[in-house]
Amino acid sequence: MATATTSSKGVVLVTGGAGYIGSHTIFCLLEQGYGVVVLDNLSNSSVASLDRVAELTGLDEAARRERLVFHQVDLCDRDALKRVFETSPRFAACIHFAGLKAVGESTRIPLKYYHNNITGTLFLLELLDEFGCHSIVFSSSATVYGAADKMPITEETPVGTGITNAYGRTKYMLEEILRDFYKSKTLGDAETDWSVALLRYFNPIGAHPSGKIGEDPNGIPNNLMPYVAQVATGRREFLTVFGDDYPTPDGTGVRDYLHVMDLAEGHISAIEYMEKKKSGTFTFNLGTGNGCSVIDMVRAMSKACGHEIKYKVGPRRPGDIATCYADASLAKNELGWEAKLTLEDMCRDLWSWQSQNPNGY
Repeated sequence: MATATTSSKGVVLVTGGAGYIGSHTIFCLLEQGYGVVVLDNLSNSSVASLDRVAELTGLDEAARRERLVFHQVDLCDRDALKRVFETSPRFAACIHFAGLKAVGESTRIPLKYYHNNITGTLFLLELLDEFGCHSIVFSSSATVYGAADKMPITEETPVGTGITNAYGRTKYMLEEILRDFYKSKTLGDAETDWSVALLRYFNPIGAHPSGKIGEDPNGIPNNLMPYVAQVATGRREFLTVFGDDYPTPDGTGVRDYLHVMDLAEGHISAIEYMEKKKSGTFTFNLGTGNGCSVIDMVRAMSKACGHEIKYKVGPRRPGDIATCYADASLAKNELGWEAKLTLEDMCRDLWSWQSQNPNGY
């Protein structure tokens, strides 16, 4: 097994690192001077994303062996996972992206989601504890808020009720597991160096501005913007807008879309924050604080690609909510992080990726 040597800032373990958000975060980690060990079972990703990241960060073959090491491992295979820990340097931190994430599929086969997402995380936590890596950034989601009735959503908004799918419930359950795990380390006034950051993402879109890495979903995209991008390239004939009778300005669903590069930077900010704080459990919303409707997004993407994107209105989709956007002021005040890139940037970079890679990796 290949091993990464320690970089100036240490080595970060990234699970699910060949995926969409993971690959962009690894780019930022390498740019900031970290070494990275990547785990991914490649069930919904391609190792080609890591090849592109190495190219973008200027890593030659020798430097890649030192600073970007990949293991094709499923987190539910505890023995294989343990071998990675045994053959790697001590990790400075772990960023945990790995998990199944198709909302519709999670409703049809929930046990698969509970088994994969929760079991894999339990094995990961046990081994992080055993091998002395006591800092984890967890990829959570705004789905934990369910159908929140007040906007914008703050970190104090109730969680765990009104979640409409098993995917969202696994995110909520894993947040609770991580909190319980942290509490277990502080029983009886015990001092701990464990740090847990729960990052609740809103709707990441876009791609690296080079167009070299981006979102490459298997099959028919589950999320709005990858589907819109495939309509823009002619791969799909038209977009179905699920409902235009919501209580929103144009009747279509409103969401908080943020650039994936801004989101990736948020993970670096979280690692640096935890290094300073030494221990604790921290929760942050990562979003722009602005809501955009489906029609807003179609128009913005039409402008980016230079032609009209065809759409038809269909019935509402069960479980969809009318409006969801963040109050991300806590992340700004505590992490020093805020989304800087605009809707125009998101659509331009998404189009750059999609037009250069119409069939993905």
